[in-house]
Amino acid sequence: MAEIGFGEKIKGFLISPVETFQKVKDEDLGPVLKYYVILVVIFSILNAIIMGTMSSAMTSMMPMKMPLMGAAGGGLAAVTMFIGFLILLIVGLFIGAAIIHIFVILLGGKKGYTQTTKALAYGMTPQLLLGWIPFIGIIAGIWALIVEILGIRELQEMSTGKAVLAVILPGIIIGIIVGIAAAVYVYTSGTVSTP
Repeated sequence: MAEIGFGEKIKGFLISPVETFQKVKDEDLGPVLKYYVILVVIFSILNAIIMGTMSSAMTSMMPMKMPLMGAAGGGLAAVTMFIGFLILLIVGLFIGAAIIHIFVILLGGKKGYTQTTKALAYGMTPQLLLGWIPFIGIIAGIWALIVEILGIRELQEMSTGKAVLAVILPGIIIGIIVGIAAAVYVYTSGTVSTP
């Protein structure tokens, strides 16, 4: 099957993800990673600009007026955010895919780790395109989660219910573990000091 173009993939994963996942089912991981990295770079740049601008604006509102510090702080924050998002999103794709793939296997998926990685990489399209926009990013994140579920369903040939569980359960389990760890920490840290 011929590789579909970059713009066609963006449009497809935003508007008709099921049909687009069917078109990329036999695609190698190379084009997937190229697509994903391009979107990650764009997202990281735009998000860094937004965060750097916000950081600069907040610094300039400090009681002690130091405009150069505000500009430098905003610029440094932007560069740090860019590098951080770039690394986090690229490494996070493979770690997230590995975690979700464990649940895919437990729930009967047999199409391999590559298909899970493809589902997550392409599923992030709405978030990577629109997630940097304040408030709209929340909607884009929800849409990305739905597209990821559809991707797991289509590429792993699972039922919708199993795909939902494969994507949602890891987050729930991690949330519970973090909640328990936080509760244990608060309980054992002795938040009340005695004289």
